[in-house]
Amino acid sequence: MQIIKAGTTIDFLSYSKIAAVFSAIIVLIGIGTLFIRGGLNYGVDFAGGTIVHVKFADPPSIVEVRQTLAETDIPDLSVQDFGLAGDEFLIRMAEAETDISGNETTGDSPSVQVEKKLRETFGDRLLPIQRVETVGPKVGQSLRRDGILAVLFATIMMGSYIAFRFEPRFGLGAAVAIFHDVLVTATAMVLMDMEFDLPIVAAFLTVIGYSVNDTVVVCDRIRENMRKMRRDTMATIINRSVNEMLSRTIITSGTTLMVILALFFLGGSVINSFALVLMVGFTIGTYSSIYIASPIVLLWDTGGRRR
Repeated sequence: MQIIKAGTTIDFLSYSKIAAVFSAIIVLIGIGTLFIRGGLNYGVDFAGGTIVHVKFADPPSIVEVRQTLAETDIPDLSVQDFGLAGDEFLIRMAEAETDISGNETTGDSPSVQVEKKLRETFGDRLLPIQRVETVGPKVGQSLRRDGILAVLFATIMMGSYIAFRFEPRFGLGAAVAIFHDVLVTATAMVLMDMEFDLPIVAAFLTVIGYSVNDTVVVCDRIRENMRKMRRDTMATIINRSVNEMLSRTIITSGTTLMVILALFFLGGSVINSFALVLMVGFTIGTYSSIYIASPIVLLWDTGGRRR
């Protein structure tokens, strides 16, 4: 089975300027939205506090849940819909289950107060609590710092490896492509007001690995054709290489996205955010290998001179 016919000659580099403008606009939109909202929407993992996941057999409206919990004395409490069925809610509290010294609080903890109040109001309509997560503010700050450093170091090390394994220009192209993928994926998260937590960091690291893998395949074919097509310009070599790898790229990306779509629609609400980040990141990773990394390799080659 041949998806792309042999001898296909699509001039990908002719669209590189349009792609650069498109990417810049997306990133600027993300940065502007981030400043307007005052930063990322950190989850409990990074911001600290307590989160209670509740589910109802006969779900009330989110307004009813908020009005019920407003009668408690828990500070900074918020309620949001969770899942697609409308019967699940996430209740967030800035107050953790422990005091400053790390000991358990006396009396009812915030999660117990929430459960009692909801049970008093809605009775058996409230199903057993699905999950309770608690992270102290110091631990959350440490996790947030470590997560950001993990993404940053992974990007630097991947780009350095490609520069050492191939040539510096390929390493630069790969590093810029990785940063581009992270920024565009983060922009999608900001626009959709998604939480930034530990599973999302894992998704970002997966996106970085996939982006590097796709970029390595394209760069390896460019380097191979540079030996064969010594009389051609660098632009011709890059276009030829990308066209030769197009069928492989479509098959690999397509089958990967099929798995991610299955995770997104069938994996449940808990894994939806993780799958969505992978979906956006893998799509952008394929795009950046062609329209970000390859043009940078061309820019390194002065004026696209004949080799």
